[in-house]
Amino acid sequence: MTKRTRANRHSRVAAIVPAPVDAVWRVVVDVTRTGEWSHECLQVQWIGTTDRAAPGARFRGRNRAGRLGWSRACEMLTVDPPCRLVWRTVPTWRYVDSTEWTIALTPTTDGTEIVQEYRLVKCPRWWEWITTRLIPSHIDRDAALAEDLRRLGAVAQRATS
Repeated sequence: MTKRTRANRHSRVAAIVPAPVDAVWRVVVDVTRTGEWSHECLQVQWIGTTDRAAPGARFRGRNRAGRLGWSRACEMLTVDPPCRLVWRTVPTWRYVDSTEWTIALTPTTDGTEIVQEYRLVKCPRWWEWITTRLIPSHIDRDAALAEDLRRLGAVAQRATS
């Protein structure tokens, strides 16, 4: 079996959680709460005078994978309450890649279906080579992201109890 060294350029994970859509939306749209449910993003702060999600609003996430820590600026692209939130990582001279992230919520008879997708929109091959060696967990993130959705649902469910 050959060991994979290329990152998934697109991924989609989903989970049905026992919390209503509005409760899940309140947690998702408040990006400063991401550290409560993400396996990698520890803390998020709004950049500038912004304090809520709106297209063009920017925030900075502080992340950790193993011993490696980093910080990324992100920009909100779409805010469609209570259904869809889309943002992207902003490329810089230090972090040349950009990933677009989407969280979509759909009510179900059991609560809410949460779908999270990401798509690498800019990632030079040399940068991918570096990052997959520094952060091998970024080669295939599906299991970790699916677990994030379950934690997100638990956070939202506690808020309704």
